[in-house]
Amino acid sequence: MYNLIQKTIDLGGGREITIETGKLAKQADGSVVVKMGRTMLLATVVSAKEAKEDVDFMPLSVEYKEKYASFGRYPGGFLKREARASDYEILVSRLVDRALRPLFPDDFHAETFVNIQLISADKDVMPDALAGLAASAAICVSDIPFHGPISEVRVARIDGHFMINPTFTELEKADIDIMVAATIENVMMVEGEMKEVSEQEMLQAIKFAHEAIKMQCVAQLELAKELKIAKREYSHETSDAELSKRVHKDLYDQVYAIAKSNKAKHERSEAFKKTEEDFIEKLKAENEDGDVNTMLVARYFHDVEKKAVRNLILDEGMRLDGRKTNEIRPIWCEVDYLPATHGSAIFTRGETQSLTTVTLGTKLDEKVVDQVLVKGTEKFVLHYNFLPFSTGEARPYRGVGRREVGHGNLAYRALKGMIPNGEENPYAIRVVSDILESNGSSSMATVCAGTLALMDAGVKMKKPVSGIAMGLITDKDSGKFAVLSDILGDEDHLGDMDFKVTGTVDGITACQMDIKIEGLSYEIMNQALEQAKAGRMHILGEMLKTISEPRVDYKPHTPRIVQLTIPKEMIGAVIGPGGKVIQDIQEKTGTTITITQEGDVGFVDIFAEDKEAIEAALKRVKGIVEVPEVGKVYQGKVKSIVAFGAFVEILPGKDGLLHISEIDWKRLEKVEEVLKEGDEIEVKVIEIDSKNGKLKLSRKVLLPRPEKKDNPDRPKDGDKKE
Repeated sequence: MYNLIQKTIDLGGGREITIETGKLAKQADGSVVVKMGRTMLLATVVSAKEAKEDVDFMPLSVEYKEKYASFGRYPGGFLKREARASDYEILVSRLVDRALRPLFPDDFHAETFVNIQLISADKDVMPDALAGLAASAAICVSDIPFHGPISEVRVARIDGHFMINPTFTELEKADIDIMVAATIENVMMVEGEMKEVSEQEMLQAIKFAHEAIKMQCVAQLELAKELKIAKREYSHETSDAELSKRVHKDLYDQVYAIAKSNKAKHERSEAFKKTEEDFIEKLKAENEDGDVNTMLVARYFHDVEKKAVRNLILDEGMRLDGRKTNEIRPIWCEVDYLPATHGSAIFTRGETQSLTTVTLGTKLDEKVVDQVLVKGTEKFVLHYNFLPFSTGEARPYRGVGRREVGHGNLAYRALKGMIPNGEENPYAIRVVSDILESNGSSSMATVCAGTLALMDAGVKMKKPVSGIAMGLITDKDSGKFAVLSDILGDEDHLGDMDFKVTGTVDGITACQMDIKIEGLSYEIMNQALEQAKAGRMHILGEMLKTISEPRVDYKPHTPRIVQLTIPKEMIGAVIGPGGKVIQDIQEKTGTTITITQEGDVGFVDIFAEDKEAIEAALKRVKGIVEVPEVGKVYQGKVKSIVAFGAFVEILPGKDGLLHISEIDWKRLEKVEEVLKEGDEIEVKVIEIDSKNGKLKLSRKVLLPRPEKKDNPDRPKDGDKKE
């Protein structure tokens, strides 16, 4: 038996979210089922009772998984079972992780596993907007220490009105689509995309989302109260107050001086490292047994480093590299660096560098999307690779990790709204950003490099996009704060906020914000957005000095695509029985041809390396779909000869009768006097039978009509008849 407890959250408009616990997965430390419509998410959490030795961080793992059975579908692939996480599942996992992680106690280091599973799916309920609520609720009904609850919602603006957790259908009309995570008091995380909206419009969306989140947090607190949850006691850290004071007293001034020295990244890191190592050697010399708790020294040294860097910024307005708070690092760009690619660009800002390429392909190259609730293809993809040597690390590259998926997705969302569709862009587009140097905001470097490479490739972008990462340093005691433009890696690590914003000259296209402190006001958030706008405009100006608009034409070695629209009823004729016709065209012309249908129209894309091949294929396709017209002249081929004339193919698969009387003005006894099979001749359609569509052709009407010769025996005008 079980003791089921439920809480209901009213979203308005007849929509409800239900949280229930006590029925499923009762051996987990905490488990809940969250329902909305026919969508159900099972979230569980389990945390080890003790922390492992020498662990001084929070080993949290968040996994989101969608079950194909939840929607009555079989998984694709040979094994027919769920395999590695898709990019979409990774992105949802990251959204939940980023909201939860800052709210565990700093001294709680037990391995903790949060699992969220989609166990029932509604085709019009988006489950990712419920994942954060489910995870937080599972922790709230457990004994695991947590400074939550939190919840996440999707807020969209549709026809000028904000809406919480819209359906898939409603979201298609939205010009703002963001996920917001928050506690009752504070916004913790924001991520999403927009169609060139203003900073104020974005803030309004965040505020609207926060009000809905507050109700969801209250429901979780009520659930925990009803269950009489008591959080566990733990002791995962040892501390040494005397050592902490000693590290601060002996090293603060040295660390402050290094922070103020304007050294380059690696020189500064080496200086900090040497200071810490010298201090450890000093302690060893002081102790007879030479025993020193280096892990504690490292923790306290990090605290000193953090305090020194923050005080330098707050008290003197000076950053680690000597810049002012709103100053952007030096930028240099180059396009067409890689001569064999379809488009390429280098974007370097300070010690961060992206080498980005663009590849143009056919519809066959489009990415196949096969998720539980979404199937189809994507015409535009962006891949981001973070290579170990970019930070001077001596380690192997083991492939794409979660961070790379997340950073690539942000850059993808920043650019995708500016990629042209339809006739303006017949290509599938792949952008690849390889990070060659990294010291802060490589995802924003990807956005900038991606814009440059797309324009270099000749892709007719609607508008260029730039991006910037903002940081924040605050001091609760004094009330001081500083918003930092174009943050360094250390400023991200030691700061209170990482706020990435991308956009065009006319508005924001994407954002990602992680807040690491409590009590960030909307006034500070607004200042960060306005400062980010100024920074974005500066970066965009530097980019446009290199290339200001897309190239007029694609590179000479870029394969060409011609798109032809045909009536949907002609698609079968182009394909032919078993694909025979289209395969023959491709083989004989050396082209790749794809056909799609939208409504009553078919789209034929012809892709080839040279113009001649495209023209040959285009001629054949046009011939198949063209409808013969009376009075129009065609270049035809004699297919067969009969006693009364010849059958001439004027279009692929379309023959007409050229009667012997229509071959020439002179009388012919046999067709062979003028024609033989295989001859190519010009003919004119003179009639189309309305009943059976048979064509009647004429050759003679295209020939000069012979002049009539005078008959000497015929009386001339004026002669009298006898």
